[in-house]
Amino acid sequence: MRLIEFLDQFARKPGLRENILLQSKCGIRFPEDNGTPARYDFSASHIVNSAEGILRRLSTDYLDVLLLHRPDALMDADEVAEAFGQLKASGKVRHFGVSNMSAGQIRLLQSRCEMPLIANQLELSLHKIGWLETGVHVNQTAARNDIFPEGTLEFCQMENIQLQAWGTLAQGIYSGKAAGQQNETVHKTAALVQQLAEAKDTSTEAIVLAWLMKHPASIQPVIGTTNPERITACGDAVHVSLSRDEWYSLYVSSRGVSLP
Repeated sequence: MRLIEFLDQFARKPGLRENILLQSKCGIRFPEDNGTPARYDFSASHIVNSAEGILRRLSTDYLDVLLLHRPDALMDADEVAEAFGQLKASGKVRHFGVSNMSAGQIRLLQSRCEMPLIANQLELSLHKIGWLETGVHVNQTAARNDIFPEGTLEFCQMENIQLQAWGTLAQGIYSGKAAGQQNETVHKTAALVQQLAEAKDTSTEAIVLAWLMKHPASIQPVIGTTNPERITACGDAVHVSLSRDEWYSLYVSSRGVSLP
């Protein structure tokens, strides 16, 4: 269903709202004609105006969750807390979270906000495995090359912050993207994904997502497709069970070298 079709259904069936969880983001501003570059904006006015604009476009009275989209280098945690408090008090947003933030950034923000931050959306996938490598490379020379913020995965689990994964299908490189565009490691991993999908009578998308969901952090995949067939293929992931050996086979294949 395309967005315009969804909004039409939304308008014609008021009762539909209570059966849907609406989550959106704010904080990224695009380049403007006056030469202002793309930038991040966590000012109170921008957060509040963004949320109100989202509500107008969706023709609804409230959002279930609003995320701050990427860290703003000029973030004033007190100002963010002010905006969150205003939106919460007015009933326009029920819960708040962040996107692409480290444990330290979340701690700072949480220290100023009365309401708990309930989600952190990060790029996590079978292809983007820095979130695993950071832990595996503890006390290893390779740790110098890790860029995933150390301790973030563990912090979110300890604080009951839902880890949401974006880029979960890695643009389809393991589930149907033209093989000729990929390197040998991706080719081998895609072949293993296909093998497991056939053995378990499921889709390649389901294997890729089931791998992510097996992690004990209870990661919640976010899929970007609007294709009904692909959404169905992804949905089958909840029915797929991977053994520990299968999980590690995919992980080692994706990293391209043996574990240390």
